[in-house]
Amino acid sequence: MQRLTENKIVLVTRPTRVAELKRRFNTRMQAKFYVSHLGQDFSDYEREDEQYASAVRTAQQTLGTLGRVQLIDRSFLPNFSFGPGDIVIVLGQDGLVANTVKYLDGQPVIGVNPDPARWDGQLLPFRLPDLARIVPEVLSKKRAAKSVTMAQVTLNTGEKLYAVNNLFVGPRSHLSARYKITIGGKSENHSSSGVIVSTGVGSTGWFKSLLAGAAGIAQGLSPDMAKQVSRPPKLAPKSEFAWDADYLCFTVREPFPSKTTQAGIVFGRVTTRQPLFLESQMPEHGVIFSDGIESDFLEFRSGVRATIAPADRHGLVVV
Repeated sequence: MQRLTENKIVLVTRPTRVAELKRRFNTRMQAKFYVSHLGQDFSDYEREDEQYASAVRTAQQTLGTLGRVQLIDRSFLPNFSFGPGDIVIVLGQDGLVANTVKYLDGQPVIGVNPDPARWDGQLLPFRLPDLARIVPEVLSKKRAAKSVTMAQVTLNTGEKLYAVNNLFVGPRSHLSARYKITIGGKSENHSSSGVIVSTGVGSTGWFKSLLAGAAGIAQGLSPDMAKQVSRPPKLAPKSEFAWDADYLCFTVREPFPSKTTQAGIVFGRVTTRQPLFLESQMPEHGVIFSDGIESDFLEFRSGVRATIAPADRHGLVVV
């Protein structure tokens, strides 16, 4: 059978809970003993593992009839060389799709839900049977795709990090984050539990929960204050904004006002013309991590200055 494309079809997968436990305890039996000893049902872990393995096999068989398939684990994403004409298939969850998109430069990403009974997600619009239809449509450019604005942080050390959902800036452990924050020409010294910078994709997740929590707290104090927090200026009433919006939003978690720290700059928009500047005042434990993946991080220690703005490139998610 003639292939539809000579470019790579890259299938991105992740380890299941069973695979991660086997890596830790060496064998499935030892993993089962550990989970059962904690009073959990290991059979659920096994069902998830079997379903995911079956999904990978099915995806490989379907894609193999369309082109040259390369299977990669998510741990190889930072160093994998994607070609400009590659098509990327991700066997969910949402976090895996986001973690894949940020390593690409315009290649289309197809998010596939391998276990709809277990998972859902806004980045997983397709099921396994859809692949035979969707991939040819993408190759012939007959399938729509959404542009995704990413966040980018650039350090004065020259290091960069991208995010599809959000960036977290703060302490690695349960300590106070100390930093200087500057935006729109105004600056403050902060002591908080960190700063979250969200994209449009991420505005339905962590960012939304932070605003919901702030609104609930404010409502207990003052209805007027609650109204201001739950519907901040320049944001849609539900706090969500478009995937391709030309701005990001930031919020400061639990800012603490004192004689040496302030709490006036706690929420706002970040644009290319008005980036967010953060300067670390933490001798150690300061980090910036991306999309909830703590292993994907930059050190943010004393003297390190971070500039955060919409990224210089966009993701492309097939819908």
